[in-house]
Amino acid sequence: MTEPRSDNNKVCLGSKLLKASSVRCIPLRYNWSDYLEEERCLIRDAKRIYFPTLHYAPVFSCTGKEIFPSLSSYLLLGNKIRQLQTFEAASISIPCTRLFTGPDKKEEILDHFSFPFVAKIPVGSSRGQGVYLIRNEQVLESYLDLVSVAYIQEYIPVDKDIRVVVIGREAVLSYWKKAAGDEFKTNVAQGACIDFHNVPGQAVDLALLAAERCSIDHAGFDICMSDRGPLIFEANIHFGRQGFKQAGISYKALLAKMADSGKI
Repeated sequence: MTEPRSDNNKVCLGSKLLKASSVRCIPLRYNWSDYLEEERCLIRDAKRIYFPTLHYAPVFSCTGKEIFPSLSSYLLLGNKIRQLQTFEAASISIPCTRLFTGPDKKEEILDHFSFPFVAKIPVGSSRGQGVYLIRNEQVLESYLDLVSVAYIQEYIPVDKDIRVVVIGREAVLSYWKKAAGDEFKTNVAQGACIDFHNVPGQAVDLALLAAERCSIDHAGFDICMSDRGPLIFEANIHFGRQGFKQAGISYKALLAKMADSGKI
């Protein structure tokens, strides 16, 4: 007997949606030729493809497929340079941030920023990796040895910031991340603790606004409360799951429910 085909005809690359009844999961294979013929047919016929990875997201988008996360989520959230420029173009509130290139980067940076300030590896870093508090010229020089494009951001002295997770069009989770001891980073992966109490609605609203204006549908937004209101430090498509665990929420079960209901 031929298995009935779903009207939705949705496919996920990988195992994130194994719990979704409306989605067929297929192993991720980096060479198209390695897919079985049945798998290639399923992908070609799919109305929507979930978690195509950055490897395939542009491919499927170019061939007219609906994908989740969105192409914008993949292109922006692993690249702080694109993210910065997009947030600025979309009038999203962020700390003062500039890019510097060329042989005179150090002098130009010191013309615009006073110590201390924050420097980041602009592409590929996440979970607190590649983030530096620059307190003097020696530390700045060490950072500049690592990058061709310097990503410099004003230092806002806070001991906690907010993570807002947006999936689809919903803010599904929000919490404070409190830095450990004298650590200036508030990443849970760097030892920060999680607090779910009294998260300002302004921060959640800003994350939803940024997601809408920038076509982002799967991200963890890191936001600080400043005297200028909430400001987005950055957003990441690959965010930690510890907040879900501590809130008693199964991330994969939530994804499955949203996929089955058509929210993603």
